[in-house]
Amino acid sequence: REMRLGEYLKGMLLCAGLLLIGPVQADISTVPDETYEALKLDRSKATPKETYEALVKRYKDPAHGAGKGTKGDYWEPIALSIYMDPSTFYKPPVSPKEIAERKDCVECHSDETPVWVRAWKRSTHANLDKIRNLKPEDPLFYKKGKLEEVEHNLRSMGKLGEKETLKEVGCIDCHVDINAKNKADHTKDVRMPTADVCGTCHLREFAERESERDTMIWPNGQWPDGRPSHALDYTANIETTVWAAMPQREVAEGCTMCHTNQNKCDNCHTRHEFSAAESRKPEACATCHSGVDHNNYEAYVMSKHGKLAEMNRENWNWNVRLKDAFSKGGQTAPTCAACHMEYEGEYTHNITRKTRWANYPFVPGIAENITSDWSEARLDSWVVTCTQCHSERFARSYLDLMDKGTLEGLAKYQEANAIVHKMYEDGTLTGQKTNRPNPPAPENPGFGIFTQLFWSKGNNPASLELKVLEMAENNLAKMHVGLAHVNPGGWTYTEGWGPMNRAYVEIQDEYTKMQEMTALQARVNKLEGKKTSLLDLKGAGEKISLGGLGGGMLLAGAIALIGWRKRKQTQA
Repeated sequence: REMRLGEYLKGMLLCAGLLLIGPVQADISTVPDETYEALKLDRSKATPKETYEALVKRYKDPAHGAGKGTKGDYWEPIALSIYMDPSTFYKPPVSPKEIAERKDCVECHSDETPVWVRAWKRSTHANLDKIRNLKPEDPLFYKKGKLEEVEHNLRSMGKLGEKETLKEVGCIDCHVDINAKNKADHTKDVRMPTADVCGTCHLREFAERESERDTMIWPNGQWPDGRPSHALDYTANIETTVWAAMPQREVAEGCTMCHTNQNKCDNCHTRHEFSAAESRKPEACATCHSGVDHNNYEAYVMSKHGKLAEMNRENWNWNVRLKDAFSKGGQTAPTCAACHMEYEGEYTHNITRKTRWANYPFVPGIAENITSDWSEARLDSWVVTCTQCHSERFARSYLDLMDKGTLEGLAKYQEANAIVHKMYEDGTLTGQKTNRPNPPAPENPGFGIFTQLFWSKGNNPASLELKVLEMAENNLAKMHVGLAHVNPGGWTYTEGWGPMNRAYVEIQDEYTKMQEMTALQARVNKLEGKKTSLLDLKGAGEKISLGGLGGGMLLAGAIALIGWRKRKQTQA
């Protein structure tokens, strides 16, 4: 009886635990309808296996962004490229020639790459039993539900038996096959994990991220469908003309290193610990979202939001799930993840559902769209985000300031750009008619093109052309970013308006000098065009004037000669 009672109580506790965790459903509630529709799936019926296979089919389709892209004939990968796009370029190493099983990987790499192994040993992947033993009062208890969800996915995909549990996630699971039972040939079977590999277990997160393709659809094609986003950032990179055109491939790969979220997950979840807590911290975003044309991290750090995070971070529990950061984690200021991963109260890996300006206000059609119903709906979603800390009136007044301030910066740029563009149309930019080589294929010649930020030859681009291009790509972008991240110096003085004003003055100065020089040249040309031969003088008056001028010059010369002779005699 006691044994039966004990078993009964265990069963009741298990059921209670599952209720707390929440039922695992085929429908992934955090994935929008648009994605199920794009994949032609019935969200109420699709199994994890069906959802995963549909996602992967699209993910690996060159027509949807996989591979070398439409400009692939113009560039070749370098050695590092195999890690940037493993699906396209990675091949297993030729050594060591080992046939290894699960435990062998850890033993060998403890000597070969010990830091990898130490990081993995600290990870959730290596400590699944600790997750299974968590109590409901533990802030990490949500991971128990996550593990149940992962195992449900793997059973649906045939990776786990009906009653089998996942013992660990080790080297062989990610680098060969999940829950691999057999030995693997190091020279044939090893793979470099890509996002779809992570998605085998983490189907929800993979599907959320992939949903950016379906929700980032601009009303008038201001950007290609699904962009800008993490889901298609590598595609955006390799479809950029200058990236494909420039022969300096090592420089080009500097761009690639921040445009690989499409291909893999470890930009945010650093291998081999893959810590969710680490990825929630602003520093996780800093490597890529920083710099001269998208200084999001710098703007955030210098804002009051960022300073509060710096001053109080040691009091926050970064291990609680993101949706509980404010209520249970002690968080008292926004972070990158808290604002950009939130949408209407849910926190997901789709970070584009509130995108309105897309960082670059000069892109044609962006500003014109900012008051559309599409944009206003997204603004309302931002208000939901902001009212976690602020009143709705304050939130709307600040977002209005952000929009209008961005438009003011855009107008300043457009005025300067019109001046330089007119010079281009008139053919008066420096060297435009004498020293302006064409850019390399597949780029076409043009004015103020993105290529000119990374390629130059002769007077292409002209200095004013580059200056106004930088006004748009760098200074105006930073002005908007400063406004969006509430960094006053980031849009008024240090960045944004101040540098834009300086560039505007320099452009106006050079334009005025050019106009004055053109006018002077016209006068010189007019004078050079006059006939001065005696045979061409029209009247007696001109001849008398010329004679008088000549006689005067002759008299002056005679006087000078007499004076010189007297000085010589005196010296003698």
